[in-house]
This record gives sequence, C-alpha cells and structure tokens, in this order.
Amino acid sequence: MNGKILLAALGVLVAVPATAMAQSPRTGRCAYNFAAPNRPLSLNKLPTGNYNIFAGGGVTGTCRSKGLVITADSLEYYGDESRTVLIGRATYTEPRLRLKSNLLTYFETDERVLAVQNVDARLPSGSTIEGPQLEFLRAVPRIRPRQLATAIGRPTINLVERDAQGRAQPPVKVTGNTVWLIGDSVVSAQGSVIVVRPQLTATGDSIYGDAGSGLLRIMRSPRIVGTRGRPFTLVGETIDLITRRRKLEQVLAKSKAEAQSEDLNLKSDTIDMRVTDDLLQRAIVWGRSRAYATSPTQSVVADSIDVLLPGQRVRELRAIRNASAEGMPDTTKFVAKDRDRLTGDTIIAIFDSIPARDTVTRPRIRQLHALGNATSLRSVASSDTTICAPTQIYARGRVIDVQFRAGVVDSVHIVDRDLARGVVAEPTDSMYRCSVLRPVRASAAAGAGAGAAAASGASGQRPGTPPTTPVRAPASTPVALPPTSAPPTRRP
Repeated sequence: MNGKILLAALGVLVAVPATAMAQSPRTGRCAYNFAAPNRPLSLNKLPTGNYNIFAGGGVTGTCRSKGLVITADSLEYYGDESRTVLIGRATYTEPRLRLKSNLLTYFETDERVLAVQNVDARLPSGSTIEGPQLEFLRAVPRIRPRQLATAIGRPTINLVERDAQGRAQPPVKVTGNTVWLIGDSVVSAQGSVIVVRPQLTATGDSIYGDAGSGLLRIMRSPRIVGTRGRPFTLVGETIDLITRRRKLEQVLAKSKAEAQSEDLNLKSDTIDMRVTDDLLQRAIVWGRSRAYATSPTQSVVADSIDVLLPGQRVRELRAIRNASAEGMPDTTKFVAKDRDRLTGDTIIAIFDSIPARDTVTRPRIRQLHALGNATSLRSVASSDTTICAPTQIYARGRVIDVQFRAGVVDSVHIVDRDLARGVVAEPTDSMYRCSVLRPVRASAAAGAGAGAAAASGASGQRPGTPPTTPVRAPASTPVALPPTSAPPTRRP
C-alpha cells in the first residue's frame, strides 16, 4: 500500500476517495478517514472482520461533516474496540476545541477524547486549559446535549471574558487538583483551588462558576485577598463573586464572615461588598450574631452596619438598631482603663476624607451621631490636677453629637433638653493621686535602682510601665449634669 491509501475508522475502506466519508444520520457521530502519505500502513484483519491498523510517519484523520481533524506522528487503530490512539504531537481540532498533547486516545463508541502529557486545549473564546491530562466528551444528539471536559493533575485554566463591546478582558486564572468544564460557560474545580482575577485572588477547597449567570461560588474555607489600592481580606464559609456585564460588582460572604483591612475590620454572619473597577466601594454587614466594625480608633456593634468606602477608603459608617460605639479617651492627663461609649438606636460615624493619591494616611473619625435613646459615657481630666483618675460623665438624650479633633473627643452636644439627663462622677479619694497611680521614674543618678524598686513596689508594676491598678468609682455624690446649651427641639 502507498501513502495515498485512505482508511475509514468505522471499517476499513481501501482506495476510497475522501468525499465518501460519512456521518451516521441518527447519532451524529463521525466516521473518520485516515491518510498516511509518508509510510506504508500495517493492516491486521481480525476474526470479526474488523481491522487493527498501524501507521507512522505522520497521520491525518478527518470528519468533514463536523469539521474535525486529528493528526499525530503515528496512529494505532483497534477495530473491535473502535479506539484510535494518536502518538507524538497529537492534535484534535473541531469548531469548539483545539487540543494538543503527546498522547491522545479517541473512543468512537462514546465520542470521547483522552489527552495525556503536556495537554494544551484552547476554546473559541480564547480560554485555555493546560495540564497533564484532559478528558473531552463531544456534544452528540441523543447522547449528551453539551460538551464536557475533565482535567486532572492540577491543571490551570485561563478564562477569557469579553466586555459589552466584545473586547477581551484580562483572563481569570483557575488552578485546582481537578477541574470540570460544562459547555462553554460552566466551570467547577476541587482541591486547593486558586482563582486569580486582576487585583484580586481567591482560594478555597472548591469553586463553581457560571458565566451565563455571572456567579462564581467559592466553598469550604474560602478566602479572598484584594491587592489593588488598600489591601483587604475576606473570609467565610461560602463566598460568591457576582459579575454583571463581565465586570465584578458584588462579593457576598456567608456564615462567619469577616473582612479585614488597614482602615476597618468587619465581622458578622453575612458581609455584602460592592465593587467598582476592582475597588471596594461599600460594605453591608448583618446577621443574628450582630455586626461588628473596628477601626484604629473606634469599635462599633449593632444589628447591621452599612459602610461607605469610595475608592476603598472609609468615609461613613451607619450602625442600625441597638448600636454602640466605643473608643479610647485622651489619656495624656489621666489614667483610664474604661473606654468612652456612645449608644443609640442608630449611630452614624463620619471619617476625614483622604486624597486618593495618599496611600499611607489612615482616615480619622471626625463625627459621631447617636440617634434615638442616645446615651454617652466618657472620661475627662479631673479639675484637680493632682488627681490622675478621670472624671466620668454620663448623659442621655434623644440625639447626641460628638465632635473629634485629631481623633480625640473635642465636644459633646446633646439634643432635646426635655429628655437630657446625666451625672458627673469626679474622684476625690487620695488613692487617685498621681503619685499613687503614676510612679515617678527614678533618675539615672546614684540610688536609681532603689528608687525604681520602691516605685515598682508601690504600684505593683515595673518602672516606666502603665499601672494596672483598676480605677474604682469614687466615693462621691453624683452631681446633676449642667443644662445643655442646645435650644429645645420641637417634635414634628
């Protein structure tokens, strides 16, 4: 036989033109013709009447009705099994897939392709699959409506998305121990999965993605790290990434969700984050376990919290229902263990704005507003300069406004005089004298060691360290809070 002999994979047809190839009209399966122009073919007839065929020197198989072409350095065809093995630089090409590998096996019975070693698959969208092994099942009428692909051995998939104008966007890279593709739009992966988007990386045990609905779900110990602008980290038991018009718009963490950043930490059952141009713009936090928000200067807890972060920078925070905010008082003039506290039905915190080009400065709190059944407990320096314990002021009213300067409370304004109530508790006991609460450092002169030891023994602390003696409530009679300077507010 010479190199012009053509062989059909479903039965051997010797010296039959390529135009005689046929596809089964009922099953939609291909009948391949193979050509080996460079070397003779080896044919072994089997008792069943089928042939085993062996060819080398470059082999090409075609199924023109489906636009399928397979090539390899050499070919083995087993007639009874309807199985074709392509060895060396094997390729499989059809309108929906181009596949390359060192070894490729085609199973005609179930229209299945198994590629092994140095697998490189490309889809029409531009997406690629690379790995050690890929199994591909063609879409065949009455057998399977959509094509299926399974890649094992920790493959890497680059998913190419296009915007509304059809322009290719930066690819999304997916790596996992096992990856499945269903049709052109559904992808799932399992086993130490890593998803890399522009400026965002997600990890978890498994993922499921549907390009049609725009959903990418990460399950079992998911974790998302945003690297653009100010980095943030999001964790939960399940995290959904939702895209619309091929752009990431929402990240939803469910169950034991927690988001951490340089400016603000959020924690609750559910965290809903809104994204624009891969930058976090808003975060909504809620759940039965209550919502928590912590900044470098304040901590807030409520039934739900809504945070505005234009350009991924904290600008405004709203804590709704049973809200409470706490912050450390200015302790430059006294020793205080308790934190200042503000409560109300709703608390609004406003932070200083920072220029977009400033990537170092942290936003400071500027205002706190407590609305509805508001209370305030804060510590201020005592009028007696020899007293180092703070004077504590408790007040309540319909609305309380707190103004800050350089991150420290500057003034407190109470609205609705009819409801305003409060007490002032000022320490007078000698145990609150500065000499007791703040031991003086021993000098570096002779006898410093003895002085330091004495100071340490008196305070129970090492010299130069803050004392831990608790500040007890003073044995003084509470004094009524002076009248507020705010004018009465009429109810609507």
